[in-house]
Amino acid sequence: MKLLHLSDLHLGKRVNEFSLLEDQKYILTKIINLIDEYSPQVILIAGDIYDKTVPPAEAVELFDDFLYRLWKRNLKVLIISGNHDSSERIAFGGRLMKGSGIYLSPVYQGKVEPVVLEDEYGEIFFYLLPFLKPANVRRYFPEEEITTYHEAIKKVVEEMNIDCTKRNVLLTHQFVTGGVPSESEEITVGGTDHVEVEIFQQFDYVALGHLHRPQKCREEWIRYSGTPLKYSFSEAKDEKTATLVELGKKGDYHIEQLPLIPRRDMVELRGTYEELTRKSFYENTGYQEDYVHITLTDEEDIPEVLMKLRVIYKNLMKLDYDNLRTKHQAPMEAAKQVTQKTPIEHFDTFYELQNGQPLSEEQKHFLSEIIEQIWRKEE
Repeated sequence: MKLLHLSDLHLGKRVNEFSLLEDQKYILTKIINLIDEYSPQVILIAGDIYDKTVPPAEAVELFDDFLYRLWKRNLKVLIISGNHDSSERIAFGGRLMKGSGIYLSPVYQGKVEPVVLEDEYGEIFFYLLPFLKPANVRRYFPEEEITTYHEAIKKVVEEMNIDCTKRNVLLTHQFVTGGVPSESEEITVGGTDHVEVEIFQQFDYVALGHLHRPQKCREEWIRYSGTPLKYSFSEAKDEKTATLVELGKKGDYHIEQLPLIPRRDMVELRGTYEELTRKSFYENTGYQEDYVHITLTDEEDIPEVLMKLRVIYKNLMKLDYDNLRTKHQAPMEAAKQVTQKTPIEHFDTFYELQNGQPLSEEQKHFLSEIIEQIWRKEE
């Protein structure tokens, strides 16, 4: 059976106030083209369908059209919600859609029932596990000590009672330890969102969502597909792909990364104003339509530089300087980085100054739980 693994569409996303909806529409069509070329039978979408829990109408319409095109091809489509999604909204209509071959992860209520599909080698059990916080799991197992994401997901997987003689596939949306994040992800406070890879050893393939770079997590068959588009300049040099997985009999699989070429790329340019506005440079590079981050090395500020550069680079998203003046400001920037610490890291530093020793793991877990409770009340 051929599976196409996608995740983190983030439909409706804006980057530096630029709407990416047209780019997302373009790349979804490219995905449809790959489907027509490689003929997978099952499409796996591992969370973060939308960029916000209440997505704009245009994003909903775009996903509706994408699902319709998948349905017309008589494909099975398995979808889970991610941390950017509303699990209730993603689950809406799920029982009705099953008849069309579209399976939506229900809101977690203490167990995960598999979707069972068949090929020439027999049954394959697909487990749809949406993004979960420890509190989502703890309420169903009050007798268990569940304070971290690892403990929560471990308990959920244990309750699945996996038959290891069968082929089993998991869709989940979590931060698996060892994965390499980028700037466009949302990381939970204190690093307690990490899940250890050992939890997933019973599965034949694990389709992960959450991290935006395509990558494996220790094993070839435990993978993030990554985003179909670049969503930050930290991803400028990444190659975006869709992951094609072919499952044979138990223990046999083949994985291939299928390139996704965007309508507009995301690039970083560096040089003087004169160098970057030289016609021989920008006409040869072809960056005029791409999303651009420019770093100017001129010592003097260029008047109205943003407006001037956008005459050439229409989608200039970010502009900064790197010169002697900005280098002198580096200590100030270092001070700003303090604000990038998580609340637990700040508290840990303060606690160690006051008590001569850092927080214990038990204290960190307790503090993380309190912070999470406060944040839930604010949502």
